[in-house]
Amino acid sequence: MRFITMTKITKNRKAALEKIEEARHYKLSEASALVKEVSSTKFDASVDIDVRLGVDPRKSNQMVRGVVTLPNGTGKETKVLVICTPDKEEEAKNAGADYVGLDDYVEKIKKGWTDFDVMITMPPVMGKVGALGRILGPRGLMPNPKTGTVTMEIAKAVAEVKQGKIDFRVDKFGIIHSAIGKVSFESGKIEENVREFISVINKLKPTAAKGTYIKSVFLSSTMSPGIRIDTKAFDE
Repeated sequence: MRFITMTKITKNRKAALEKIEEARHYKLSEASALVKEVSSTKFDASVDIDVRLGVDPRKSNQMVRGVVTLPNGTGKETKVLVICTPDKEEEAKNAGADYVGLDDYVEKIKKGWTDFDVMITMPPVMGKVGALGRILGPRGLMPNPKTGTVTMEIAKAVAEVKQGKIDFRVDKFGIIHSAIGKVSFESGKIEENVREFISVINKLKPTAAKGTYIKSVFLSSTMSPGIRIDTKAFDE
């Protein structure tokens, strides 16, 4: 006998779905307010954005990757590890780095420790950091000069990350996914963060990309349905 398992929709999700018109393309201001309404978690949920691009990420000349400093931050406490030479340690600590060191942290990571969100390092020690690629790479923690995490300006890099600087890249399906705030943010601040995020993505449009570049944008909170945003909102 064949049994079919039906997925039960929770009361909270049903209530959220009733508030969102599936076929509607919302104005950004409407979506920024609605994403707060449909969140039902007991904790301060993240506000996430999904941007589907008209690119083929399998081709190197259509890869979209960059960094953005959100005007209102992400609302998340970012743990920063700085791997640097001893003369830079005080600078890193004063800038707000959570962990600072060199050989001790390299060895710790080799043993499996990755309790940080961003690693910042400097060119002279990249030889030691490069050996950690197999551990850091799959977790998206490998520092990169293109994202400003391999630099001699340690204090500046730490301050930017603490203020809401995030890096992003398009995945194999042509989608960029990122957290851009918290449900506790005022809707206006969510809107400002979204606009800045999309603005940076627009500036990174590959010359090889043809047709519609930004195909769709969805806003959601942790465990909530997605709210489709009218892409014309970013031409205003």
